[in-house]
Amino acid sequence: MSHYWPISVQRAPGKVLLDAVCNHLNLVEGDYFGLEFIDHKKITVWLDLLKPIVKQIRRPKHVILKFVVKFFPPDHAQLQEELTRYLFALQVKQDLAQGRLTCNDTSAALLISHIVQSEIGDFDETIDREHLAKNKYIPQQDALEDKIMEFHRNHIGQTPAESDFQLLEIARRLEMYGIRLHPAKDREGTKINLAVAHTGILVFQAHTKINAFNWAKVRKLSFKRKRFLIKLRPDVNSNFQDTLEFLMASRDFCKAFWKICVEHHAFFRLFEEPKPKPKPVLFTRGSSFRFSGRTQRQVLDYVKEGGHKKVQFERKHSKIHSVRSLTSKPSEQPSEVPKESCSFTYGEGADSPVVQSCRQAKEFKVSVEDGGQVTTPSLNKSPKEDRGLDGAAVAAMEEEDEVPQNRAQHSTSQTQQPNTGSLAGSPHLSELSINSQSGPAMANTTLSPNLSPDNRQASPLVSPLLNDQAGVRTDDEEEVRRKRFPADKAYFIAKEVSTTERTYLKDLEVITSWFQSTVSKDDCMPEALKNLIFSNFEPLHKFHTNFLKEIEQRLALWEGRANAHLKGDYQRIGDVMLKNIQSMKQLTVHLWKHSEILVELENGIKNSRKLETFCRDFEMQKVCYLPLNTFFLKPLHRLMHYKQIMERLCKHYPPNHVDFRDSRAALAEISEMVAQLHSSMLKMENFQKLHELKKDLIGIDNLVIPGREFIRLGSLSKLSGKGLQQRMFFLFNDVLLYTSRGLTASNQFKVHGQIPLYGMMIEESEEEWGVPHCFTLRGQHQTIVVAASSRTEMDKWTEDIQMVIDLAENCNGPASEFLGSSPPDMKSPDEPAADQESEDDLNASRTSLERQTPHRGNTTVHVCWHRNTSVSMVDFSIAVENQLSGNLLRKFKNSNGWQKLWVVFTNFCMFFYKSHQDNHPLASLPLLGYSLTIPSESENIHKDYVFKLHFKSHVYYFRAESEYTFERWMEVIRSATSPASRICVLSHEESHVY
Repeated sequence: MSHYWPISVQRAPGKVLLDAVCNHLNLVEGDYFGLEFIDHKKITVWLDLLKPIVKQIRRPKHVILKFVVKFFPPDHAQLQEELTRYLFALQVKQDLAQGRLTCNDTSAALLISHIVQSEIGDFDETIDREHLAKNKYIPQQDALEDKIMEFHRNHIGQTPAESDFQLLEIARRLEMYGIRLHPAKDREGTKINLAVAHTGILVFQAHTKINAFNWAKVRKLSFKRKRFLIKLRPDVNSNFQDTLEFLMASRDFCKAFWKICVEHHAFFRLFEEPKPKPKPVLFTRGSSFRFSGRTQRQVLDYVKEGGHKKVQFERKHSKIHSVRSLTSKPSEQPSEVPKESCSFTYGEGADSPVVQSCRQAKEFKVSVEDGGQVTTPSLNKSPKEDRGLDGAAVAAMEEEDEVPQNRAQHSTSQTQQPNTGSLAGSPHLSELSINSQSGPAMANTTLSPNLSPDNRQASPLVSPLLNDQAGVRTDDEEEVRRKRFPADKAYFIAKEVSTTERTYLKDLEVITSWFQSTVSKDDCMPEALKNLIFSNFEPLHKFHTNFLKEIEQRLALWEGRANAHLKGDYQRIGDVMLKNIQSMKQLTVHLWKHSEILVELENGIKNSRKLETFCRDFEMQKVCYLPLNTFFLKPLHRLMHYKQIMERLCKHYPPNHVDFRDSRAALAEISEMVAQLHSSMLKMENFQKLHELKKDLIGIDNLVIPGREFIRLGSLSKLSGKGLQQRMFFLFNDVLLYTSRGLTASNQFKVHGQIPLYGMMIEESEEEWGVPHCFTLRGQHQTIVVAASSRTEMDKWTEDIQMVIDLAENCNGPASEFLGSSPPDMKSPDEPAADQESEDDLNASRTSLERQTPHRGNTTVHVCWHRNTSVSMVDFSIAVENQLSGNLLRKFKNSNGWQKLWVVFTNFCMFFYKSHQDNHPLASLPLLGYSLTIPSESENIHKDYVFKLHFKSHVYYFRAESEYTFERWMEVIRSATSPASRICVLSHEESHVY
């Protein structure tokens, strides 16, 4: 033995070898995988992680260890890293080729079509036929060739990462997904197959499942010689006897299956690795085998908390035909189907195990954070593709540093399929997200280590790089520039009017320019609706264009950039504000129309599938960086901003100041306008929020009804038979919904249950269930147990729910109606949840599955899901009041350089531009869950006006240009990082009527 391995390797436990493999692949979620081999008794077994390797592998010279998936989670969205999902996709391909993953012809063709898309890209009939002739993905592939090509035709523009996602989405619904059959016989001698999955132990006859024993029903698993025994919990409603017995081929076969059952139960059901039992002093009885490693819950928590070293991973097409390449040189890629499992062999004379690379390794490049960055070239998309691929390429801001000039030159010589992403399964929402660019702006690009492979959509996880050498400001430049600024605080207040007005004008242009231009090319919108929208927005745009010019002219005079001899007469802003606010009152007739516009547009979308598709497609464009209906509220929100600015100006001026009188008069005028429109604005905000939530939810039909008010949304863990499961809760003034995410590629949340609030009771139940921050909601027909992420979150939820319960009681009866076609979930916490989808479900909805609609992955709902937090309607109202625009300097991570960016803060999120003239943001950083502080001395940030944003391991430093702007940025960002805990709803006199 020592001839082949050194002593250290002989004595090392199996875990050392598995960790070495995972480190070699830079695989963070290696706990889902294992090393499989055939032992000296010709039985396929898993390498025991606790036992020394030398005791398991008797003849290492002849042993091949296969690195394969061991634990298949119920939903691939639980896989946080894209590299993990890619390896799972390879496993599915191998299982198809080996006949393990059996399914009907339609499902098989759909699966293969996504594999082909990931390997050679978009459909081309000649190339497809040639590729399918050379590559066999299933044994009887020829008969399905036409159907495969028919499906492949529908995947145009789909990236390899998206193809992997769709492959796993379809595969997980199949009955044989992740199933390894173990031959056995029942007590009557009938031949059957046993298998184990995340839900429990399954019984098959051939490839048909005939029975299942959920973990919640199983009391004990054991084996005695060749007999495998399942002891069930007593159940008066069950016909099963207490102990089930199955006969296997030998004791070794039986023990191998028993071991994998023990491991599956521990991995999916336990919160942490089980502790070893104390060794008996005299006698041992039975096997000492136990599960070793992290449980799934520990893996999820570890990756979400960012405790791992980030790995950059780029997913590319694995087999690009010569026709698709930029040159005419034929491709030299091998044509056979690559093996999806990595093999590790031990050869004679080797000093240590030799890890042979997977053949598929040429499909991707992996680099560790400290070892450099993977670059991607610019996107080259047609306008048609661009509409569905907005926000598609990816990078994380915390990984950035100054980019060498030659990186841009290097990247332009390559081709790239657009990389897209969403929140599905990605825990690092703290990363900066950047919307895709086309053209030269995309030359410098890095890939985030956490790409998410969802649909073509804007995503907070993926982006091209913001780094631009021209945007790096030196300290001397900054000092000289700062000295040119007037020192008066009133100047910076006036400058805030200018910077925020620039953003407001850009927001108006989303409707008057971009939306109108797109509408004019399509006949999907009725003429009456077109006239209603644009006839009321165009006058606003024209007025505020001139208003901005006046403000900027006044600032130029104030700074001394023009007519310096008149400087003393122009160091004020109140007169400009008074003049324009008085003129603005004439536009009130248009502002009153905005509620009608919002209602009519939503009614049009409801009644016209074509208009719905049109608006959804427009919402995916880069310029539409917020939900479309949000832009229709911007004019009303802007009035509040004017009021706040004038309040600050009046507070700053002494009564004898030359500008005080005009400023007070302007404040009085704008306060009157705000008071007149305030009630209408509140109703519109609630109406807009209900419609926005409607897009995030599936399984409901009538969310938006008269009188319904949104209260709070957020992430809570619901206790079920499977343990604590993350759920998204939505609280309204009459009903509480709970949903799950990840069942659709469109990133929407599926409604699982709803509880009317009338008659509900809340009880703290931490001691009863042994779960921190746990409370019980007892409705009239059902009871659920939930846990919050912190005591603060628990208090927010219980406070709001209790308030709404009290309001419902005062109404003397239930006011809610059940929502849509989602029946209430009547399960008790002790019953196991069974959200399973069969292959029949897949085939029945195949058309919708192929044409999943793109959906924003960076909505507030998704941010709350990933940050495990919540927001209320009061938080949204505060966010409306706290909006800001202006230049900030962002510090590079690994140097002392600072990059100048134009930043817009709105909707709990910072949006980053290279300049205020850009039409759409390059990046976004959702701030829910972040902490806002000032850098300490130990951080060596020796600059004025610097603030720090951090979430777990993600840290950003930003620098303002003056004390006033520093205080303003701190004020508005604190409103997002410290949400309100109290909520207030409208009185019934102000109830919303649509």
